[in-house]
Amino acid sequence: MAKFLLSLHLVVAVLAVGPVAVAVSMFPRKAKAALVAGPEQVTAQASVRLLHRISNIYALIGIAVPLLGVGTAQAMHVLGNGWLIASIVLTAIAAGVLLLFVLPGQQATVDALDATENQEAETTRATGMLKMLPMTAGLFNLLWVVVLVLMVIRPGSTNGA
Repeated sequence: MAKFLLSLHLVVAVLAVGPVAVAVSMFPRKAKAALVAGPEQVTAQASVRLLHRISNIYALIGIAVPLLGVGTAQAMHVLGNGWLIASIVLTAIAAGVLLLFVLPGQQATVDALDATENQEAETTRATGMLKMLPMTAGLFNLLWVVVLVLMVIRPGSTNGA
């Protein structure tokens, strides 16, 4: 059962967290192009909406990753190990960064693109949020890299690797 849960955990992690990581990384560059008048604006606006949709949908699917991870850890009898607790904490922080900074910043940008009234105020708000997006996207991705490394290295592992 542990091997099945671990396999499922890894598949969901790759297929859910991977697209979110890529989408949040691409979003700031496309958002800048979408908010500035120019030949690429229409294409960039469509990309921004798509990247935001990907971020939202795969973030929801990504909830399965820690749930399956806890189930896997329980089946493997490693629930109290330090590396796992650190991974859980970092995963919670990554989720917080995504939910509190990245997704609201993306939403502000999409709202600015959709605004018909008070366009200038929305664009100003989106531009302010956009300044933080590269940093928060980088932090989100860095946290997931650290979690991945912890999962591979597993300090104190007894498997001999």
